[in-house]
Amino acid sequence: MTNHLTLSIGQHSEKGRKECNQDFHGAFVPKEPLLTTKGIAVALADGISSSDVSQIASESAVSGFLSDYYCTSEAWSVSKSAKSVLLASNSWLNTQTRQSQYAYERDKGYVCTFSGMVFKSNTAHVFHVGDSRIYRLQQENLQLLTEDHRFWVSQNQSYLSRALGINPQVEIDYQSHPIAPGDLFILATDGVYEHVD
Repeated sequence: MTNHLTLSIGQHSEKGRKECNQDFHGAFVPKEPLLTTKGIAVALADGISSSDVSQIASESAVSGFLSDYYCTSEAWSVSKSAKSVLLASNSWLNTQTRQSQYAYERDKGYVCTFSGMVFKSNTAHVFHVGDSRIYRLQQENLQLLTEDHRFWVSQNQSYLSRALGINPQVEIDYQSHPIAPGDLFILATDGVYEHVD
């Protein structure tokens, strides 16, 4: 009997008090042989609240990641494949802003945070930029796996220092973690973790 990766996925998003939901999330569980060669991908993005078009950025980042990752070469590592897709998304989002009426307003363009994972074999690959978060609950121990990319101006005021679409280039944080049966991963935006203990 061979061991294989089994994953249960639950997803939910609410717009809260805002007129528009700027979050977007998704997951893709491919059929074989991609399930073995590329793994299972999940992603979450959160558009910046100061922009009227950031929900487009969120949807594009997640949709692009979930489809384009599976189009990369099977000879590439998970890290190279996912980062290549995210760098292309960043370029596209940044170009959309530069070609729009928001070309000179960084806080009005096609900008979003991004946190994504690829589960392949016995490893969880984490990709992150912005202030969405990924936690792992393992044997009653909750661990924050990502770092918020925020610059604090004062105790009460901060802004994103890194996100998809802000600049022509972006640095994507990457980690890999061995996974064990029963591990629970939680992807959340600031609309959740700022209000839940």
